[in-house]
Amino acid sequence: MEGGLSSFWGPVTAAEWCEKNYVYSSYIAEFFNTISNVPCILLALIGLINALRQRFEKRFSVLHVSNMILAIGSMLYHSTLQHMQQQGDETPMVWEMLLYFYILYSPDWHYRSTMPTFLFLYGVGFAIVHALLRFGIGFKVHYVILCLLCIPRMYKYYIYTEDASAKRLAKLYVATLFLGSICWLADRLFCKEISSWYFNPQGHALWHVLMGFNSYFANTFLMFCRAQQREWDPKVVHFLGFFPYVKIQKPKSQ
Repeated sequence: MEGGLSSFWGPVTAAEWCEKNYVYSSYIAEFFNTISNVPCILLALIGLINALRQRFEKRFSVLHVSNMILAIGSMLYHSTLQHMQQQGDETPMVWEMLLYFYILYSPDWHYRSTMPTFLFLYGVGFAIVHALLRFGIGFKVHYVILCLLCIPRMYKYYIYTEDASAKRLAKLYVATLFLGSICWLADRLFCKEISSWYFNPQGHALWHVLMGFNSYFANTFLMFCRAQQREWDPKVVHFLGFFPYVKIQKPKSQ
């Protein structure tokens, strides 16, 4: 949306959201949509520290790093509203879903080298095509399909998990996804009405914050499930009484 200050980055070449551009700085197009990615980075960093400190498998460290890369890409996109930066936001979104797909399905995949090879080639191929073409609605449909492919496995993990605290993580994952989706849709579909309000609730910025927590809850739940598979005696504990993370006890042989 058009704002007040002049643009350091030039004319807008990417998709805009329901926030006035360059209101607070000539260097930041959508201020709230940019800074709302900071909690995502911090939550992913906390998850990464926990994964490294307890020596979880490298896949989880890579997952947390991918969350941070995605948030940084989103910051660059919303601060500049340039097409190249939008691609730098969207491509890591697909890569991240491919990584979730690997973490969810690889434990029962008998041909261990085929899945990572296929997912790697798929990710590289998508990045090349996405750099050359504008997808628009096609990207959103593609991304939703990747998300839907992960749901059956997440549900299977949920029903086979007996720990109440771990199940609560899965419920928080669903709740944040639901609330975040409402914020995203409201910001996208009702921008004209929202723009006439005295106060803009910044639905897309709320989506970022909720998705930061969503990713953290999903990652923590998957770390618990994987620790159960490896018989590491996982427990969901809470820092300061409310912030959940997984604590494991590996056998001495490991």
